Amino acid sequence: MTTYPDAPRPTLPPPRCRPLQPIPLPRPTDFDGQVDGPPTPTRPRSPHARWQERYAAVTATVDVGLLVLCVIAGMLLPAGSVLALVGSPQPLVGLAAGLLVLGAFPVVRAWEARVLGNGPEEFRRLARAVGGSAVVLALTGLALQAAESVRLWVFLVLPVYGVVSLACRYALRRRLHHERRGERCMLPVLVVGSNDAVADMIRRTRRDRHFGWTVTGACTSTGTGPDGTSHIDGVPVIGDLESVSGAVRGTGYRVVAVAPGPGWGPRRLHELAWQLEGTDTELAVDPGLMEIAGPRLHITPVDGLPLVRLSQPSFTGGRRLIKNVVDRVGAAVLLLLVLPLALALAVAVRADGGPVLYRQQRVGARGRKFDMVKFRSMRVGADAETDALTASDCGAGPLFKMRADPRITRIGAMLRRHSLDELPQLLNVLGGSMSLVGPRPPLPTEVETYGADARRRLLVRPGMTGLWQVSGRSDLSWEESVRLDLRYVENWSVMLDATILWKTVGAVVHGRGAY
Repeated sequence: MTTYPDAPRPTLPPPRCRPLQPIPLPRPTDFDGQVDGPPTPTRPRSPHARWQERYAAVTATVDVGLLVLCVIAGMLLPAGSVLALVGSPQPLVGLAAGLLVLGAFPVVRAWEARVLGNGPEEFRRLARAVGGSAVVLALTGLALQAAESVRLWVFLVLPVYGVVSLACRYALRRRLHHERRGERCMLPVLVVGSNDAVADMIRRTRRDRHFGWTVTGACTSTGTGPDGTSHIDGVPVIGDLESVSGAVRGTGYRVVAVAPGPGWGPRRLHELAWQLEGTDTELAVDPGLMEIAGPRLHITPVDGLPLVRLSQPSFTGGRRLIKNVVDRVGAAVLLLLVLPLALALAVAVRADGGPVLYRQQRVGARGRKFDMVKFRSMRVGADAETDALTASDCGAGPLFKMRADPRITRIGAMLRRHSLDELPQLLNVLGGSMSLVGPRPPLPTEVETYGADARRRLLVRPGMTGLWQVSGRSDLSWEESVRLDLRYVENWSVMLDATILWKTVGAVVHGRGAY
């Protein structure tokens, strides 16, 4: 094979290359394809967020501390002593159960500050964390043929931990609500919309202090309040719709609530949502669908466009059957429990003279009339004196109420204050003419004055308690009473009934709005 000497390689000139330039990232554009301005700078964290962080930290500490105690107690339960745990699988199973629950909390976002202290979502996430951990532990025990070892944890320790943790969270929430009654631990809110929508949002947040919103600023379409003023119900108007993003960046608003009104379309909402990215400010949008929520609202995407579907209220089917069963069984159990108290009250009413029970015709579901029974709290013949007292009527709308009604007996005042005069209505519930929870049972004369909206209260059976009763009763205006009853009718659910029954205990003890 012939070889050749290496020939010298020609020297090539260096390539003429430009230095690499950074590739610009795309910026948000509006629907016309035009760049919508410089990116919004990230605003420093608001000092109003600190109490939320502390509350979340306290909640997490309590959850973890209780978990450690329950795991230790679970290890000791089957053996009775620490020394007897040697060679037992309980420490390993207990450690696995504890780690499962501890890992489930961040997975279901059970410590997210946004849901702590408000609504049922906090408790639902806690239940998902504990319940999911119990299911995983049970399935693991079955797979490893160790069902006996995990039985104690699945059916006793973890359920007990869930109940105790829920009770502690409820106690923390009660403490938070106490602080909010003193205007502490509140989130500053900027409301955007028409003057009427802003005023309505201000009134709602002031009524519901427990929710934790306080409106501290407003932006309207004109940049002014009613008649050119600079305030709406004491809240300053800081600008028009174009001032929203600047106001958020320059102040400590934690929530921007957009109410229905002119000037707010999809494009403007998109731009505002982009401008709030990177800040600790949330965007809340009122869909303007009356007061309908819960199981009747559904989100349906059509080619990427989210549509809110509103299903019709359901007053039949399985849920209605459950309500009927709960009403009858609950009324029977409560009658047995309060029988000694009812007998004592009957003796006290009888000693005052006259009959023990008072019967009055009321209007029930679908307009059917029935006789409602109560313990008599007024002197005999009080109905005939109503016309003479109309000048002192302070009731809302068609309701007749007096704060110091001279017809009420001495024992009757105590009965009314704590709603004890309504105990015989359990007989109405047992008979099916009333429910444990529902709108207030109206008089026939009241129904004659009802408009189309108020008549919707008659779609369901009236209740011994309801949203009206736990929200202030006679202290509410007629419009507020109708609004609360309609909210119940439009959004009825078993969980809503349970919540109202729970709140009824506090309303009865404190006697708010009862006279």
